[in-house]
Amino acid sequence: MKILIVEDEQEMAKSMVQYLRQESYVCEVAYNVAEAEEKILLYDYDCILLDISLPGGSGLQILDMLKKKEKLEGVIIISAKNSIDDRITGLNLGADDYMPKPFHLAELSARIAAVIRRKKFGGNNIYHVHEITIDLIGKTISIHDKAIDLTRKEYDLLLFLISNKNRVVTRNAIAEHLSGDNTEIYDNFDFIYSHMKNLKRKLSDAHCQDYIKTIYGLGYKFEA
Repeated sequence: MKILIVEDEQEMAKSMVQYLRQESYVCEVAYNVAEAEEKILLYDYDCILLDISLPGGSGLQILDMLKKKEKLEGVIIISAKNSIDDRITGLNLGADDYMPKPFHLAELSARIAAVIRRKKFGGNNIYHVHEITIDLIGKTISIHDKAIDLTRKEYDLLLFLISNKNRVVTRNAIAEHLSGDNTEIYDNFDFIYSHMKNLKRKLSDAHCQDYIKTIYGLGYKFEA
């Protein structure tokens, strides 16, 4: 799962990135309104952590842009401003949650997981797709009620495909989702092919139907 942190306090942003990466999230950071708007227009995220007071404007401007562009990212406002007016304005503009500073990183991680579950998995902790069972809290996958051993990247890849089921996801989108800002260091998509090959082999070995289809010239689609 891919997170955008929009926060101008660099030490706080660094702490959030370190903690959330340990929780298996891919994290990117924007330190001002212009950086955030550029990233949001170029990429898709599963959740955006958004400060209100930012250089170059307000986080509320970014919320307004998300609404106008019909972007579907979950948004959690994180701000030292704890006024009821800011909270109401943010929620009316489409924010999914609001956390006043200071906060515990463990609670932030739990709030992120809850927003993603609501947005992509109907609010469920356990999500079923035919014989596949996903434990979104434990971050495990079972086939026919038997757990299979996936690497973090394989788990993230399968979850990304399932959360976009019946839609084609491009190789670029997969690379960005799995690697975030590090995507540009790869000069080809061999790492995607390798993860995909291993994932499909493990699913097949567990007697899972082949739902992952290659769309030649474009990417992949999870058909369900």
